[in-house]
Amino acid sequence: SKTFGYEIAEQLGWKAPDNVIVPVAGSSLITKIHKAFKEFENLGLIGEVNTKIFAAQASGCSPVTTAIKNGDIDFKPVKPNTIAKSIAIGNPADGYYGIKVVKQTGGWGEDVSDEELIEGMRLLARTEGIFTETAGGVTVAVTRKLVQQGKLGKDEVTVISITGQGLKTGEAVENHLPDPVIIEPKLSRFEEIQKDL
Repeated sequence: SKTFGYEIAEQLGWKAPDNVIVPVAGSSLITKIHKAFKEFENLGLIGEVNTKIFAAQASGCSPVTTAIKNGDIDFKPVKPNTIAKSIAIGNPADGYYGIKVVKQTGGWGEDVSDEELIEGMRLLARTEGIFTETAGGVTVAVTRKLVQQGKLGKDEVTVISITGQGLKTGEAVENHLPDPVIIEPKLSRFEEIQKDL
């Protein structure tokens, strides 16, 4: 998980972003991204780290984000009830530490409904051509909420963590997708269909 933080800093030209939105399962990714940035800062590879870390969960399994929003220092375990199975951990092993890092960095925690996360998946596919799994839909939808709440500045560098590809959890959204269009194997027919999208 820590290498994810290293890669973020390296790909941003050896600097930490202003914000990172992280999907939360066991909370380990939150703590490791923060640790990676701090290690690079201590080694002099990047400047001072002022990155705010934001926790993103599905509303049907949101012990960490609920604790953050309630101002609690620890979470209450929950029974997961969400299509976001890859992050549906009701008793996250590193939940306490994830909450601590989010608060230390000045970040926030937010959760979204299954419908919102599906719309997040659609938005990412439509605008970036990326088919993410449900956890990625959560981070996109949470980012949208954070922007609406004024928690992310439009001129800030924000990294949205898309941690898995959509084929991992296709069954979770198959009832929410349109039927595929079957066409003749001709470029002209493909171009016609593309115009309608």
